[in-house]
Amino acid sequence: MTNTAQPPQQPEIPDVLSEKKLRYVDIGINLGDPIFRGVYHEKQAHDDDFHDVVQRAVEAGCEKMMVTGSDLKESEHAVQIAVENPGLCYATVGVHPCSAKQFDTHAGGPAALLSALEDLAIRAKASGHAVAFGEIGLDYDRLFLTPKEPQLKYFEAQLDLAVKVQLPLFLHSRAASEDFERLLGARLPELPKRGLVHSFTGTIEEMQRLVALGLDIGVNGCSMKSEDNLAVVKEIPLERLQIETDGPWCEIRPSHASAKFLAGAPPMPKAVKKEKWAKGLMVKGRNEPATIPLVAHVIAKVKGVPVEEVAEAAYNNSIRMFGLGSMENASS
Repeated sequence: MTNTAQPPQQPEIPDVLSEKKLRYVDIGINLGDPIFRGVYHEKQAHDDDFHDVVQRAVEAGCEKMMVTGSDLKESEHAVQIAVENPGLCYATVGVHPCSAKQFDTHAGGPAALLSALEDLAIRAKASGHAVAFGEIGLDYDRLFLTPKEPQLKYFEAQLDLAVKVQLPLFLHSRAASEDFERLLGARLPELPKRGLVHSFTGTIEEMQRLVALGLDIGVNGCSMKSEDNLAVVKEIPLERLQIETDGPWCEIRPSHASAKFLAGAPPMPKAVKKEKWAKGLMVKGRNEPATIPLVAHVIAKVKGVPVEEVAEAAYNNSIRMFGLGSMENASS
């Protein structure tokens, strides 16, 4: 396990982040990725700046972060990050659809992997470190990673496990809406807190059907690449919206349709190529939770409402669904 000692009390934070900020929950951040340790393609490109990344997020108003679990190993890592960053980081536990073939290649077979996931989820839920079951779902865009049949089989198995553990869902759906909605619809009555479809890129009609099922919709930079994406975001009810960065991916790029709405957004620290990294700087192409105000800003512009309204609605929706250490959710 990578060393994640507590950050220094007075980290070097750029002045641009010192002004008063709104409060945010980043419901999808892959803090377990080696890139946040300065490791790119298994090579150390610069010093480990994990704590700078975390502290920048806090200074940007990001009060809570949900660290995504994508398989058993990464779920264990996400829980460990939550343990080492109490009150700030929380974990999800599950196997991503693109990794679902791991059930058939696991040393003890599918039953052993499901049992290990169940044990981890139960223990981490009891300690307050795991708040969702996921990232689970279906991805028919990347069948070369895991074919359709294993995806379907182990999505069902993990949905049953989520019902048993009674954690809200952290969901992934790509080009699979019919099967996705069919399998979900059968089990949602047994999951009172429902869940969230993260990094949503589907159609308005798909979004409306998911909302009708009682699910929330997660929006990040990848959710706002095109004009069609923006039309969907405009229609997401504020009471069903949550926001995320999905870092180190899904940044808002100049080529995206959303980029034109960034005028007037909070300034970000300077970003440089990884080879020129220095303490206090961001890395070009590596998205991080400090950029979550940009997501809220674009959503507000698209919807024509104050950013304060977007930020507060999303924050409250995340606390309502996932608890995240909130006292009113402590007994949920």
